[in-house]
Amino acid sequence: MIDSVIRVGVVGAGGNTKLHHLPKLQAIEGVEVVAVSNRTRGSGQAVADEFGIPRVADHWSELIADPEIDAIVIGTWPNLHAQVTIAALESGKHVLCEARLARTVAEAKQMIVAAERRPRLITQVVPSPFTLEYDATISRLLGEGYLGDLVAVEITDRSGFVDPAAARTWRQTTAISGVNIMSLGIWYEAMQRWLGDAAWVMAAGRTMITRRPGAGGASEIVDVPDHLDVIGALPSGAQLRIAVSQVTGHAPANGVWLYGTDGTLRLTGDGLFGARRGEAEPTKIDIPDAERIGWRVEEEFIGAIRGSEPVRRTTFADGLGYLIFTEAVWRSVRERRVIHLSELA
Repeated sequence: MIDSVIRVGVVGAGGNTKLHHLPKLQAIEGVEVVAVSNRTRGSGQAVADEFGIPRVADHWSELIADPEIDAIVIGTWPNLHAQVTIAALESGKHVLCEARLARTVAEAKQMIVAAERRPRLITQVVPSPFTLEYDATISRLLGEGYLGDLVAVEITDRSGFVDPAAARTWRQTTAISGVNIMSLGIWYEAMQRWLGDAAWVMAAGRTMITRRPGAGGASEIVDVPDHLDVIGALPSGAQLRIAVSQVTGHAPANGVWLYGTDGTLRLTGDGLFGARRGEAEPTKIDIPDAERIGWRVEEEFIGAIRGSEPVRRTTFADGLGYLIFTEAVWRSVRERRVIHLSELA
């Protein structure tokens, strides 16, 4: 498929699909977005009109069954990721799946089994975007021994006050989002790139507002925490602490802190900062252009299909890794005990 046209069908045209996938796929030479299926035909038609897509399907299964479509981009909520991915692979189509990979570890494993049965097909899950500009530099500094031995990792993502009147979103119901809790898995995926997986976790979570107005105005259950504290450890013994909350107004600055025996790295919205033992305070670290990779999801997906590069951000295997972590956190909140990630592997 190096020289041939790659025809793409889109299942679910959410915000990320319209912001990134559609315009960036259409900008690649030899790629045609030929069909779209959305939650309703009307919303699908609106997307088709906006992006010049020639065909609107009433149901996503029509795209799976179309022999002229080479690849499927899945932009739905997580409750459909496994079902659509497996069907697409069984029909011989490459798959780019929106994050989070799936609702649960069990679903993710089913997706990986389906992919392993068809090794010539490309599978990719959209990566955590928070640290793409910094990942290569952080990994290099760690490899060069900037920190010395890693002592601890701290991640915070907190905002907002409690808002009882706000409508329930899909992220606040396990039927759609599964074990994914706020931005927990997104930050953990970034940490995975630098440090690998955790060994164990223990967590406490709370849902401040347990019912919210739904799409039709009726009260609906909220069963995903909106305040979460996680502690854990890496296999090296370095400790891990993550705090994620949507109900902590005027919280301190968010970011990632990596503490070592000889140095500290801090990543915030202002950039990457570091200081070594003996230095007065952290200073901003310049990111070399060669390490500033950024967002290239669609380019990488098409490049992998054409055989010019492998999938790096992100593989299904890495997606399973962050789901193992998030499900371990989920279980710890409910069972009030330490969960070893090996229990879910």
